[in-house]
Amino acid sequence: MFSGNGVDVFGIMIPIVAIVATFTFVIVVHWLDSQRKEREAYYKTETLRRVTEASGEGAKAAIELMREDERLKQVKTREGMKIAGLVNICVGAGLLIFLHGLLPGTAIYLCGMIPGLIGVGFLVYVFFLASPVE
Repeated sequence: MFSGNGVDVFGIMIPIVAIVATFTFVIVVHWLDSQRKEREAYYKTETLRRVTEASGEGAKAAIELMREDERLKQVKTREGMKIAGLVNICVGAGLLIFLHGLLPGTAIYLCGMIPGLIGVGFLVYVFFLASPVE
C-alpha cells in the first residue's frame, strides 16, 4: 500500500489537506459573515432605540430611517437583478457564438438561448413587472 520512500503518503495527503482547508475556509467565511450581520442588526436596533427615546420627533425619525433603509435595499436588489440579466444575456450570446463555431452544422448552439432568455426574464421583471421603488 505505502512504499518505503513516502512519496505515496504525500500523494494521498495533499488532496486530503486541500479539501479540508477548502471546507474550513468556507465555514470560517460563513461564520464571519453571520457575525457581521448580527453586529449590524444589533447596532441598528440600538440606534433606533436611542433615537425613539431621545425626543418626540425621534419616533418619526426612526420610522423614516427604517423606510429609507428598506428603499435602499430594494434599489440594491433591483440593480443586482439588472446586472444579473445583462451578464446572462452576454453569457448566452457568447455560448451561441462558441458552440456554433465549435460544432458547425448542428443546432447545439441554441443551448446558448437558455442563459440568454433567463437574462431577458430578469430584465423584463425589473423594468416592467416589479412595483416601483418609492
